[in-house]
Amino acid sequence: MSHIFSTTIEPTIQQLIEQFGKIDYQEHLIEAWVFGDKAHRQMAEATLLKQGVKAKLRSAYKPLLHFFMEDIDLVTNQISRIEVHYPLHPEASEKRFLLETYPLSALLGNAQVYYIANTQATDFYNVILRSESGIQTQYKVFAPNNLHLDLIKQSHLSPTGWLKVTNPEGKVTHNERLLTDYETLFSLGMGAISEHSWKDTEPYFEELNINVTLPWQDQPLPYKHEVLSLSEALHEDFYFSIQEWFKVKAGHNPNDREGQPGQIVPEIHYRDDASLRITIETRCYQTQNSQGKQILEFANSPLSMVQVQTELATISGALFNAKTVTGRTINACYHQGADFPVMISGGQHANETTGVIGTLRAAQLLQQKQGSHFTISPLENPDGYALHQRLISDNPHHMHHAARYTALGDDLEYRSTEPFYEKDIRYQARAISQADLHINLHGYPSHEWTRPLSGYVPRGFDMWTIPKGFFLILRHSEEEKWSQYAEDFIHLVTQKLIKIPGVMAFNKEQIELYQLHAGEANFRIINGFPCLISHGKPGDIPIQLITEYPDETLYGKHFITGHNVQTETVLAAYEAHQVLSAHLTPYYLPQ
Repeated sequence: MSHIFSTTIEPTIQQLIEQFGKIDYQEHLIEAWVFGDKAHRQMAEATLLKQGVKAKLRSAYKPLLHFFMEDIDLVTNQISRIEVHYPLHPEASEKRFLLETYPLSALLGNAQVYYIANTQATDFYNVILRSESGIQTQYKVFAPNNLHLDLIKQSHLSPTGWLKVTNPEGKVTHNERLLTDYETLFSLGMGAISEHSWKDTEPYFEELNINVTLPWQDQPLPYKHEVLSLSEALHEDFYFSIQEWFKVKAGHNPNDREGQPGQIVPEIHYRDDASLRITIETRCYQTQNSQGKQILEFANSPLSMVQVQTELATISGALFNAKTVTGRTINACYHQGADFPVMISGGQHANETTGVIGTLRAAQLLQQKQGSHFTISPLENPDGYALHQRLISDNPHHMHHAARYTALGDDLEYRSTEPFYEKDIRYQARAISQADLHINLHGYPSHEWTRPLSGYVPRGFDMWTIPKGFFLILRHSEEEKWSQYAEDFIHLVTQKLIKIPGVMAFNKEQIELYQLHAGEANFRIINGFPCLISHGKPGDIPIQLITEYPDETLYGKHFITGHNVQTETVLAAYEAHQVLSAHLTPYYLPQ
């Protein structure tokens, strides 16, 4: 273990109380936009009011959403129509401020909501409310942002603090950016990492641990799995910002998935404390495996690592394996039969956990079918999975993208040089089975994914910021025969998935909300399922079906539904592959 940096930061809210809780500011109006939960902001307002100072502390994070939650009573005012004129900024995506309104439409009851781009505004929303009696009111909702460069010289327009002071005569005496505690902690942490003396070659460490405590609790929203969490957002910002910095240091592009810095682990905790704290240090890999057992079909949370192996052992066939950099074993099984073979895998991105169960359940059913022929690798990234198990013990409802990649810090699918470690399990599966189809089970966030300190929208993942139903990605060889096969295959699979109870309504609701808050979709809807069909990489398996169920942070009945859908998708894809391969062999299969 090697200590890199630690500090304690006084909360901005407390600084505001100390600065303005004086006789000099009596009868003044203090308006501040800060990062902090409602309870702390209201506490500060009450404390200042006792000193004769009127204050209004607003959230710098998702200000429009907080405006509706904290300042508007739609029911009492009988609001029936809402227009949100959102700003456009030349240094941000056209969707940026529209995305920030999510999930407003789902929180406003029966009121009709219209989102309209305002080309004349760059830092505020215009909100027009109309009541059932025809009364119209208009509000201007300030959205403070800061245009800045990050440590890899990328430009971002990010939410920031702001301070406005109005004296008793109505004159604004102060109106400028307020550098907040949240921003300062992130900046100091990133600065310490960038200034540390690292060795010259990857990997730079085994585990880089960023331990932070924040005094603000998560706030669940009254819609599905949505939540306002500054802790989760900070985890995402630290993880991806650090990863991007190390990629550039090693000569990669920020969006590349090949960088191998080591395992980056932000652990962001809530603590009822008066301060914000951060400690950064390097550690050795942790190699413990989680234990526990559930009934597989009714598992309501991610399986333990021990149970994954126990369930895999129930599948008949020849075992094969590979090793990770930490020494963990990736186990797989080849079940040989007369059918056209397929590869089935899960856990490539280890915080996407319904796919792990879906592979096991499907394989256990397929082995009962005469002639079934497949390989199964249910947990391709055990190091990431072990980290996920560790992180959810403290924050079970956070998406924890630190567990997405391997302990080396890369995406195993994009690993192109030896040692291959986890990816070797795929090479072995393909060589053993000679499969032309890979069914690769994944997931994505079940609630909004943001990076508020780095431009709000996660760099390189703007398509996955909010849920949009059960999504299917199909990658195929550029050969014409596989292009046609892909179209027939996706139609056959989706026709079968229509029969899953509730899935069509689930997709419809999420896609409609996605389109309201993200604009027009850049994907196809095939038989009610959002789909993206594209060419695979040269040398890839001819057909790869990637499932994307919005499962990150799900538990209970919603988690069970997730792995039910994943299981049915494997079975549908397997059957579709048999039909197409058997009846159209001269056209589809290599000669």
